[in-house]
Amino acid sequence: MVLVTSENIRTLQRKLYIKAKQEPAYRFYALYDKVWRADILMFAYRLVRANKGSPGINGIDFDDIENGEGIDTFLLELVTDLKPRFSIRLYCGRTKH
Repeated sequence: MVLVTSENIRTLQRKLYIKAKQEPAYRFYALYDKVWRADILMFAYRLVRANKGSPGINGIDFDDIENGEGIDTFLLELVTDLKPRFSIRLYCGRTKH
């Protein structure tokens, strides 16, 4: 199975690559919002599926997801879990001036 990376993801990858090459000491603190983008999560899911990824700590595998709640519902729940965690990290990581 050959996965084709969408143009939106390729654009993000190119921008990050160029920034990293132009400024090697730059730290990408604001990437959290990219983690839960629907296109990123779907591509990651498909990539891990194609690479025959193993079940996580919860024991749920791809067949469980696809035959149960479905991919879209699974990814939506993942976004719901990720957003508050990353938001808290961003908020707690800020310093007062």
